[in-house]
Amino acid sequence: MFKALVLNQEDRNTIAAVTEIDESQLPEGNVKIDVNYSSLNYKDGLAITGKGRIVRNFPMVPGIDLSGVVSQSDDPRYKAGDEVVLTGWGVGEGHWGGMAEKASLNGDWLVPMPKGLDAKKVMAIGTAGFTAMLCVQAIVDADIKPEDGEILVTGSSGGVGSVAITLLNQLGYKVAAVTGRASENGELLKSLGATRIVERSELEEPAKPLEKQLWAGAIDTVGSKVLAKVLAQVDYNGAVAACGLAGGFDLPTTVMPFILRNVRLQGIDSVMCPREKRIKAWEQLAELLPASFFDQATKEVSLDDAIQAAEDITNGQITGRVVIKI
Repeated sequence: MFKALVLNQEDRNTIAAVTEIDESQLPEGNVKIDVNYSSLNYKDGLAITGKGRIVRNFPMVPGIDLSGVVSQSDDPRYKAGDEVVLTGWGVGEGHWGGMAEKASLNGDWLVPMPKGLDAKKVMAIGTAGFTAMLCVQAIVDADIKPEDGEILVTGSSGGVGSVAITLLNQLGYKVAAVTGRASENGELLKSLGATRIVERSELEEPAKPLEKQLWAGAIDTVGSKVLAKVLAQVDYNGAVAACGLAGGFDLPTTVMPFILRNVRLQGIDSVMCPREKRIKAWEQLAELLPASFFDQATKEVSLDDAIQAAEDITNGQITGRVVIKI
């Protein structure tokens, strides 16, 4: 028997409870993990509270990422005792996730624990931080250098945006951070490395096909009309790494930024990422993130307190990163 936070559905209502379940109930997987930490982000909060349609089948153990130690493996890449990390594979939605003492997973989803990090630190980074690293790497791979100009980051107070600002700052880029609450978030964003703050309202007006060139590149976590505005403002031969759909699926733009300015739009998906690139991204995170990153607004809660924390995070009462000690 082991402890887990389990979601069930009754009359279309999500019921969350921390309970003891039998190991035979674990889903199929060729690697068994003793879980040390998971994390709690807004998406997890929606799943646990039932405020969003996140979970695809019930019963479900939420938690979109986890870190722990291999207890049993039929995958030759892993042996008992190996420390491993999982992010970005949709666990906690269609396959049991991290908020349980044990997990059964596909070895293809795992990477070795990066040198210089530990079980708690990798969950403070989580799927959001991993995605941010992929976005930053896309900017670097596009041959955009710090001296070329500012990098715009939308959704900057969110998990991806805030880590992206930190990483870009560590690499020497000047960062313009977009937020809808400049008075509340401005100082925090500057402490992460933003050189200036841009009001979100400036990007919410309808975009012209082409506008004044303002940004050497951009990382967009919003999409839709905000992304269209950003594309119209990026410099000639610039690049935009886009990873979010918070604003919707539509993209009300034209081909002009791509043809007349050779703007490159690069889609970032934390699941569709080759293993070699995934491992490299984690190694870069271990190398680039300063020690102060893990001291800033990282809240640790127990598995027993995760349900209340989920309510708090969906109600906007928790900011920063939340890790669940399993």
